[in-house]
Amino acid sequence: MRLRYSSPMRILVTGGAGYIGSHACKRLLGAGHTVVILDNLDRGNRGAAAAVVAMGAGKATFVEGDIADRPLVEATLREHDIDAVMHFAALAYVRESVHEPLRYHRNNTAGTIALLEACDAAGVDRFVFSSTCATYGEPDPSLIPIAETCDQRPINPYGWSKLHVERVLADFQEHRRLRGKPFAYAALRYFNVAGSDREGVLGEHHEPETHIIPIAIQAALGRRPGMTVFGTDLPTPDGSCVRDYIHVEDLVDAHAVVLEALNPMVAERTRLIYNLAIGRGYSVLEIVEAVQRVTGADFPVEHAPRNPADPPTLLADPSKIRRDLGWNAAITDLEEIVRTAWQWMQAHPNGYPNQ
Repeated sequence: MRLRYSSPMRILVTGGAGYIGSHACKRLLGAGHTVVILDNLDRGNRGAAAAVVAMGAGKATFVEGDIADRPLVEATLREHDIDAVMHFAALAYVRESVHEPLRYHRNNTAGTIALLEACDAAGVDRFVFSSTCATYGEPDPSLIPIAETCDQRPINPYGWSKLHVERVLADFQEHRRLRGKPFAYAALRYFNVAGSDREGVLGEHHEPETHIIPIAIQAALGRRPGMTVFGTDLPTPDGSCVRDYIHVEDLVDAHAVVLEALNPMVAERTRLIYNLAIGRGYSVLEIVEAVQRVTGADFPVEHAPRNPADPPTLLADPSKIRRDLGWNAAITDLEEIVRTAWQWMQAHPNGYPNQ
C-alpha cells in the first residue's frame, strides 16, 4: 500500500456501498483519509457500507441518497467540507443498458451532471471518475492491446453513458478555467475487475450476478447447477473470449494514487486519463479451469454459441500510468485473483448480512 499523501483528505465516495466503491473506501481509510459514502442502495449493499463505517472508527460516514439529488449532495459536500470526489455510482449492466437506455443515460450521465453542479457550488476541485473500457467499443484487432489513444466508439448505451461523462468533465473543466476556478479530474478506464479484499472484510456480491468468476464460484458451491461458456470457436488460443482482469485491490490502489497526483494548479496534473488493467489476457475457459483448481469442484460446464456483441479479445495497454505515476498492478496471477474471491464467497455464501 502506498502512503504518500502529504495530508489527509475528506473524500466523498459515490457508490461507496458497491463492490468497487467499498474497496476504495477501505483503501482510502487505510491511507488516513476520511470518507463519506453516498449511495442510494439501488445496487449497493447496506452491509458493505456498515462494514466500511465500522472499520473507519469515526472517519467514515454513510449518507443514503442519490447523486441526482443536487440539494442533498451539495449539503453533504459542505457539511463534511469535502476536498475531492471519487465517483463510482452508476448502473453497469451492458445488456440491461440495451433494454433500458434512457435509465442508463438518466442515471449515469444526467446524474453525474447534477453531481458536478453540486461540486461547482461547493468548491470541490478534484474529481476521479470511474470510466470503462466499454467506451472503446470493438477496436480493430490491430489496435489490441488497447491504448488510451484508441478511438472511443461505444456499441451499447452503457459505454455511451460513460463516454458522455468524459466529455462533460472536459467541458466543465474548461468552463471552470474560464471563470478562474481550476478543476482537476481523472477518467479511469478499466477492464474486468475481479477478486475480493484479501483480509476478508469486503467482497463481491451482485443481484443478479453477471461476472464470470463469482458465477463459476457459485457453480462450485452448488448454488448454480453449472455454468455456460458462450463461444468456443473464436480466433483465440482456446476458442473462448479473452479478457484483461484486474484485482479490485489493485484497481482501487490506482484510484488512490491518481487522486494523489491530481493538482488543479499544475497544468500537466489537471486531466489524467488512464487504462487500468494488468496487460495480460485470460480466456473464459482458463477462468473456469482456475476456479475448478482453486475450489476443487468439478462443476458442469455447457457450451453455447457466442454472443455476436462480444469481441473475441479485449486487452489493455496499461503502460501510460506506469510511465506517468510509477503504478503497476501487483496481483497478476489468475489463481490468486480467484482464490481471494473464493475465500470471501465461502465465508459469505449469501453475501453481506443486512444487505
